[in-house]
Parts: sequence; C-alpha cells; structure tokens
Amino acid sequence: MKTRLPHLLLLLPFIGLAANAEPDSRDMEQLLARSLQAVGDNRLDVALNEVDSLLRINPNFKLAQLVKGDLLLARSRSINEFGDAPNAPRDRVQDLREEAQVRLHRAQQQQPIAVPRYLWQLNAKQRHAVVVDTSKSTLYLYENVNGEPRYVADFYISMGKKGADKVIEGDQKTPLGVYFVDGYIPRHKLADLYGSGAYPISYPNEWDRRQGRNGHGIWVHGTPSGTYSRPPRASNGCVVLSNADLQQLGHSIEVGTTPVIITNGIDWLSTSDSLERESLLQSIEQWRIDWESRDTEKYLSHYADDFNTGKTALTDFAVHKRLVNSGKSWIKVKVENLSLFPYPTQQDLVVVDFEQAYDSNNLTNRMHKRQYWQKREGRWQIVYEGAA
Repeated sequence: MKTRLPHLLLLLPFIGLAANAEPDSRDMEQLLARSLQAVGDNRLDVALNEVDSLLRINPNFKLAQLVKGDLLLARSRSINEFGDAPNAPRDRVQDLREEAQVRLHRAQQQQPIAVPRYLWQLNAKQRHAVVVDTSKSTLYLYENVNGEPRYVADFYISMGKKGADKVIEGDQKTPLGVYFVDGYIPRHKLADLYGSGAYPISYPNEWDRRQGRNGHGIWVHGTPSGTYSRPPRASNGCVVLSNADLQQLGHSIEVGTTPVIITNGIDWLSTSDSLERESLLQSIEQWRIDWESRDTEKYLSHYADDFNTGKTALTDFAVHKRLVNSGKSWIKVKVENLSLFPYPTQQDLVVVDFEQAYDSNNLTNRMHKRQYWQKREGRWQIVYEGAA
C-alpha cells in the first residue's frame, strides 16, 4: 500500500544517530527524522519501529504519538496527510504539524560556524550568552572562550501564541531585544505549567519602556509534567524548552549576568561589524576621557538631544552635571568588564554594559552601569544611561 505524505517528508535526507549517545533534543529530532524518512520510503514497519524507540525514550512526546497513530492507521487505509486520524481535533493536529516541520528543519540544519552579530563583545564575567531565533524556534547557547563566543548547543523552543515582537500586556507575543536573566524560580515554587524551573528575563528593558512597550513575567521555563514539548507557538510570550533541555541550559546561566538576545532571524557577524565595534569602543573611551577632563560641555556632547535616563531628559541632566563638576578639582573614571550587544530590532543601536569606578576629590562610587549608544549621522551618541 502506497502512503502519501507532504513533500517535505519525501525530500528529507537520511539522518543518522551516534551510537550509544545519550538522547537530547537534537537526538530526538534525528530519531523522528529517521522515522519520517522511512515513511517517505514507504517502509512503514521500519518507521513504526523507529517511532516506538522514540516513545520508549520519552512516552510524553505527543508528536511521536501522532506519527505512530498515522502508521497504525496506514495498515488499514491510505494516509493523505500528516495527522489523518478521523475526528482528531484540527487545532491540535495543526499545532503538531507545525512542530514536525520545525523539528525536521532543525534536524537538517548544520551547527552554526559563524557568530551572531548581537555578540560584539562579552565581558570576562559573562561565561555564556543565549541567542533565541524565533523564526526557527531555536535557542542557541554560546560560551565565552577568551572573549570570543563559541557555539555550544541549540534547543527547540516554543514562543508566544501570536508570534514575536511583544508590544503590550496580554498580546501573547514574545519580546524581541537584548535582555538579561533576572532570577531563578525552582520547580517547588511554580505552577506545573512552568515545568522544572523558570528564569525571568528583564522585559521590559530600558529601550522597551522608551518605546512604550509594557507587560511583565517573560520567562525562560520548562514544560508541564506529562508533556515533553509544546508546539512552536504555544506560550503567552515566554520562551519554553523541554524540562531536560532547560536543566542542561541552566548549568550555563548566571543570574544578573547572562544575556538573552531574542531576534526574529539571525544576522551573522561580518567585517563591517568589526569596524563599527572599534568605532564605538573609541567613542566610549573618548566619553571617559572627556569626563575625566572636567570639560563638562565636551563630556555632554556625547549625549543625544533626546537622551533620557528614564526619569530625566538631557536638559535637566546637563544642569546637574554642570553643578556637580563645578565642585571637582579632579576626576578619575575606570570602565571595566565592558560588553557590547547590538540591538536586533533597531539599526545602529548597541547596549553597552560595564562596571564603572568613579573617584574624585570628594566622592568615590562603584556601580554597574548600562548605556544605549546609537549611531546618528555617522556619530555614536548616548540615548540612555542608568544603573543596570
């Protein structure tokens, strides 16, 4: 009996699984791909054996359960489409079809050899960085190796039911931007929906608030008990991983330090990025030098006309700085543990995160600071500055 399935399955190349490997999300996708390849080749008994192996590993994998249901149904009649069981809930089946498509694409894609352009510079304390590509339902983990991001792993994720680019509370979208892990909530303090743990991230960030975006409670979290994974669009805005993947990722997350950049399609680091990074670093150093010089007007020239601290606009900020600097006989400023993250949704905007050591004749101060620099008419300027 010939079984007809979507062309995506018929074109799927054979993908092997390393012998004796401990199954992770990538291995699960490869096993799924092997089963569907066998379906495409009309080797239904082989396909059933493969999917049974998958369900022995994780009996809560609903997508694999659907594939098995199709294979059992194919013994009695032709299957015209994926999830062809009669009276099956159409919305649930469509969710699983979308998950199948995403997972098959993930099984086919190679490990990235380039670096996302959003990781211009990691500081020594940022041992890892997370980049989420909502267009591929994939979270990438990078390790900081002597200042250079190096790919470690990637994981299937679910995002908001209404897609990406969150604007307002309750829109069921996942935000796009540069965020940091704010905390950790263990399983015993969570509702079952959030799985084995949750990492809140800093949405809305300073730029979001400036753009009028609102909402709260955006987390990276796990799946409910009895559920291996959720469809690509299934959350109220959070980034959701399987519990096993979340636990693996958790070994690399440090609260208050690990950046989480969420984008809808990844752009990769290029030569022009390297030149722009050096230009920005020079501007940051000149800002520091001009502050030390006590030439307040020169120092203020680094701030954009629409600069804002979130509470104070440039006019009041300038008045305050002129008053403070008039009482200084000397100033020393150190910028340490500097990191640079180009913003994924705003051209020529970079989040600059660093530790600032300020000393003067009458004040000593240490703080974790965050600035947003934007290039306008060929010149880098500060559009936001405040404590991180």
